[in-house]
Amino acid sequence: MTNLDIAQQATLRSILEVAAKAGLQPTDYEPLGNTKAKLTQEAVRRFSSQRKGKLVLVTAVSPTPAGEGKTTVTVGLSQGLQQIGKNAIPAIREPALGPIFGIKGGACGGGYSQVLPMEDINLFFTGDFPAISAAHNLLSALLDAHLQHGNSLEIDTRGDLWPRTMDMNDRALRQIVIGLGGKSNGVTREDGFVITPASEIMAILCLSTSLANLKERLGSIVIGQNKQRKPVFARDLQAHGAMAALLVSAIRPNLVQTMEGGLAVVHGGPFGNIAHGCSSILGTQCALGMSEYTVTEAGFGADLGAEKFLNIVCPRLGYGPDAIVLVATIRALQHQGDGDLSVGFANLQQHLRHLQSYGPPVIVAINRRAEDLPEEHAQLITLCAGIGVTAVTCDPWGGGGEGCVDLAHEVVALVNETSTFKPLYDSETPAIEKLRTLVSKVYGGVGVELSDKATKNLEWLDKNGFGHLPVCVAKTQYSLSDNPELLNAPSGFDVHVREIRLSAGAGFLVAVCGEIMLMPGLGKSPTAFVIDVDDQGKISGLF
Repeated sequence: MTNLDIAQQATLRSILEVAAKAGLQPTDYEPLGNTKAKLTQEAVRRFSSQRKGKLVLVTAVSPTPAGEGKTTVTVGLSQGLQQIGKNAIPAIREPALGPIFGIKGGACGGGYSQVLPMEDINLFFTGDFPAISAAHNLLSALLDAHLQHGNSLEIDTRGDLWPRTMDMNDRALRQIVIGLGGKSNGVTREDGFVITPASEIMAILCLSTSLANLKERLGSIVIGQNKQRKPVFARDLQAHGAMAALLVSAIRPNLVQTMEGGLAVVHGGPFGNIAHGCSSILGTQCALGMSEYTVTEAGFGADLGAEKFLNIVCPRLGYGPDAIVLVATIRALQHQGDGDLSVGFANLQQHLRHLQSYGPPVIVAINRRAEDLPEEHAQLITLCAGIGVTAVTCDPWGGGGEGCVDLAHEVVALVNETSTFKPLYDSETPAIEKLRTLVSKVYGGVGVELSDKATKNLEWLDKNGFGHLPVCVAKTQYSLSDNPELLNAPSGFDVHVREIRLSAGAGFLVAVCGEIMLMPGLGKSPTAFVIDVDDQGKISGLF
């Protein structure tokens, strides 16, 4: 059976029942139909300020194109914790339409470890993504209206300006020309689109701690430079109030359920390879205020989402995770080792070295796949034991919570260990040094090579007071380097930075590396070809 088959055969509980079982009062949330809800503003304020639970971060080795099941393990682990009598909530990201209709598919987990309703969550869900796109494009429209009506801010239209966004893979929109057709159609200039998960508005929503903080961050967006090469902000266009109004509902975390009827938080959706790759701070904080254990996942391998969670998100949370789960599959390590598991183990070791440098304890979860051999799991457990790391086989896809009970017991033991969390770099370290630290300590490389454009970007950022911000690296997920063909645990390489973009509202710099694109494109045979709906409204083809 497919993930969708299993999801459609599941018995969905009322969100009222699920919320009551988790200890919520009816005034804590606003139902959106029978199976979804949003926390109220008052509940968000209360839960986000009363942490009572332990935080578990789930990440992974470098993935194959099909993914290695981080979300499946995240949901399965939360169900496993419930199975052993713990109150646990998964806090995960919302899926984006681009991958759903492209190649990667949805992001609800898999098999018997999913969040439901799967079809709703994978499509428009509660409208958060459309709201983020609308707020982003409102700023784009206000910018062009300002240019049309005299440009009193003296914005330089020859430089990089605030782009547009849409939640779909469309390579034709990466670089465009707008304002054609005469003076009444606006100022003719170059423009472009980024995909919604790469929008700074998405990052801002996920890093905001309140409506007031959201509005302040929106006002701090730098939309371009004036003719004196000084930054121009969204607040200069008086845009941030209306943008915040569009996001007043989207900032409230969404409540759904796991396959086994436990409460789940699904909120925010930045990509891990071109954005910071983690669900919202408010979603995480609220889950911690509602449960004993919050299990959250970070996008792609530990060199991407986990690194950004630990160095960008955690300093804003004010604490790090109590334990880290590194998901590995036999398939992924064999892929990294050109068919040899013991050779591909070097990839896992590099991720472990990186994760262990933060302080919290780390465990390896071997995500079982149907084609795996028992001796392969035994070999990987032995290899991990040889470097002093516990590895546990789990089967969230086929076994749900029961398939993750052993992992749950190990995680409970880990979070009770005493540990101290520390990010890889200090907040005031210059951006170039932060980049060098990431290359050496996270990727296992040697140095950083800046293009002429990136060098000029960095000079401008330093001159205008942004050079100390954290660095969010946009690079391939398939390699520890910026070259997707360089597998396993390469060494001696430099990371090539094409440009450095400022996300002042989000509070970080985006270092765009290698051939990574902020607007993906569809392949020759995208998943959209097989997605369909019948006369009764039953959807097929999602996975």
